[in-house]
Amino acid sequence: MYNYKRIILGLVYRDKGELWLVKVSIVGATGYTGAELVRFLARHPEVELVALTSQSYVGESFVDVYPSLGKYTDLLCAEQDIPKLAAESDVIFTALPHGLSMEVVAEAARAGKKVIDLGADFRLDDAGVYEEWYKVRHTNPELLPEAVYGLPEINREKIRRARIIGNPGCYPTSVTLGLAPLLKSGLIKTDTIIIDSKSGVSGAGRTLNLGAHYAECNENIKAYNIGTHRHLPEIEQELGKLAGGRLTVSFTPHLTPMTRGILSTIYASLDRPLSQEEATALYREFYGNEPFVRVLSAEQLPQTKWVAGSNYCDVAVTVDPRTYRVVVTSAIDNLVKGASGQAIQNMNIMCGLPEKTGLDYPGLYP
Repeated sequence: MYNYKRIILGLVYRDKGELWLVKVSIVGATGYTGAELVRFLARHPEVELVALTSQSYVGESFVDVYPSLGKYTDLLCAEQDIPKLAAESDVIFTALPHGLSMEVVAEAARAGKKVIDLGADFRLDDAGVYEEWYKVRHTNPELLPEAVYGLPEINREKIRRARIIGNPGCYPTSVTLGLAPLLKSGLIKTDTIIIDSKSGVSGAGRTLNLGAHYAECNENIKAYNIGTHRHLPEIEQELGKLAGGRLTVSFTPHLTPMTRGILSTIYASLDRPLSQEEATALYREFYGNEPFVRVLSAEQLPQTKWVAGSNYCDVAVTVDPRTYRVVVTSAIDNLVKGASGQAIQNMNIMCGLPEKTGLDYPGLYP
């Protein structure tokens, strides 16, 4: 059996008869996205988890923080010692709030490690735009030009050569995958895009938050941050690249009383006639070889429950001939394809591993 040697000069070499695993550390492992990384990586056949850091639980067993992962890891929560992590690791994931990953990523990259940041610090190309929307000074803007936006379906070849990955946000993942075929084909009027997205409460993270309290969100749905959500510049940046020019969209997120999932419903006016059959064929051709995008029919629209716990994005396109609009629906699990699963997909590509390794699981249903 062939197994993977450690990463050398950005490549993964194989060696017969010896077991060489990709050594991985997670900075900020006790948040929801960090715990999802552990859930998948603990079962990844080509990974060895070597360190899980935490600010709140140093010295405690990770399983005491997340009992659901009992028998999957015996690691203790460690302090954030980046030189030590770099010495032990081939790949470092940072699962930290925005503003806290910049120095960690810079130090790990200087040590020659591959870094995948699940926060927002390396998603935006322009440090000024980042500072405007996140109200934090970017301390390492010189690294932004080499950071690759980690959406595999769009940037696979760049990811393969990358040292730093800015893992996409959850809303932008659902929206970009939903619109990519139409934008690349020039079939819609880019000044007519309206995005309505609904997210589960886990998107707010594990930190105490009044809006995420049971009594506040149960049996309730609400719009929030209309036109001001921090994912908006990321959405416009990536959609603009697909369209070949800058664009502006209307984006309204909603909080829904469910734990996991995002459903995005996206509207745009057609630039030229398009039949339902042509639209569906366009999507099936665009995503025909993608392991984690499932194109559904207009009669079987995506549901969050069908992707819960999985790394899949379900997408469907519907042509409304009466209004001359197209309506796209896409569903992902915000913690998996919208965060940790996509990060592992990026790691697999960066390390030369089969892309589906450690992620090839269906969702939980019902």
